[in-house]
Amino acid sequence: MSSPVWHPYAHLKHQAPALKVVGGQGTHFTLESGERLLDATCSWWCMIHGYGHPRLVKAIQEQAATLCHVMLGGLTHEPADLLARELVRITPQGLNHVFYSDSGSVGMEVAMKMAVQYHFLRGRPQKHRMLSLMKAYHGDTAGCMAVCDPEEGMHSLFSGFLPQHYFAPAPISSFDADQASVDADLAALRKVLEAHHREIAALLMEPLLQAAGGLNMTSPLYLRGARELCDEFDVLLIFDEVATGFGRTGRLFAANHADICPDIMVLSKGLTGGYLGHAATLATDQVHDTFIGDSEYHAFMHGPTFMGNPLACRVALESIRVFEEDHYLDRIARLNAVLKAELEGDEDLRRHPRIADVRTLGATGVIEVKDSADLKGVAEQARERGVWLRSFGRWLYTMPAYITSDDDMRRITDAMKASFLNSLGNR
Repeated sequence: MSSPVWHPYAHLKHQAPALKVVGGQGTHFTLESGERLLDATCSWWCMIHGYGHPRLVKAIQEQAATLCHVMLGGLTHEPADLLARELVRITPQGLNHVFYSDSGSVGMEVAMKMAVQYHFLRGRPQKHRMLSLMKAYHGDTAGCMAVCDPEEGMHSLFSGFLPQHYFAPAPISSFDADQASVDADLAALRKVLEAHHREIAALLMEPLLQAAGGLNMTSPLYLRGARELCDEFDVLLIFDEVATGFGRTGRLFAANHADICPDIMVLSKGLTGGYLGHAATLATDQVHDTFIGDSEYHAFMHGPTFMGNPLACRVALESIRVFEEDHYLDRIARLNAVLKAELEGDEDLRRHPRIADVRTLGATGVIEVKDSADLKGVAEQARERGVWLRSFGRWLYTMPAYITSDDDMRRITDAMKASFLNSLGNR
């Protein structure tokens, strides 16, 4: 009998049976057959400490013995208070207020509502649209779908249902691009802001790494220029660091590369080390204090049931401690060195006529092909090598757990290269 579970992003007629996972330890998970697979994606980029980390498991167990959940409406508890203080400490200076929710998509919905209400309270109700970037992906809820790439994104069939927002071209300048290259990207952003800033409440951006929209990587100089443009045109800057936060780009947060502070920042995925769903939307004093007032419109009308869940807050606290005490930024630098050497440094791979680009950033490595058909069968071939890879569109990528050893990192890159080249009949 087939399972009644409806799986995500799956074509119901042609999908292969889902592999049943019965356990996980470290960088591997185990199937019911006993097969162990090295997870090259750390379960959609969130299991940064790997599976079964004893400190994170213990934190959940200890908290469960005291308080599993309580509403945050009119109540609070120590894990929520402590985590908020820690997030204020580790994020860019100025993000002093924390609003919890239960997923990255909802965290982004909170950010957008916060931006619209901020302008409303300042007497600018016409500023109620968002400005997003092409190649963007911000989540699958309705508000988030409306600010994902409307052309190449996965939500085009819902276009008639979604509110209309503005889009600027995706930046094409690379991470190490010079100012002249970045200026061309910023000129395109300025053009949209000049035309529509009176309606735009906020610019939404996945800083440095546009993840599910195509793993596009850009320069810290672009972030700095965007910060200046937002200030010039009275537009809030929202950083979606759901995927980039907690080390993925090589710094604790992508914003740190540019040494800037957004007005609002959204965190999830690595926030809890992947052990429980949770998110946080952080805001500056300027945004937060605008909500202080006497009218009925000064209350921020949002309140997810599981916001500030004690279990999630407690494991997030432990995740941050492990990250810092075990020097994860050093680990990520080592992973990046392997990725650069094995992917960017492989001239045969880079020169292959069907490869569009090979790029790395922090603990992320990408092989982009010109035709998605060239990635057919790569997951199966990687599995034969004991590696779990999951490509999408034209992108074969790895975002491994930060505890991945150099040897296992090379197993992943070898599987990426071999699966790809074999699928083209090149080897």
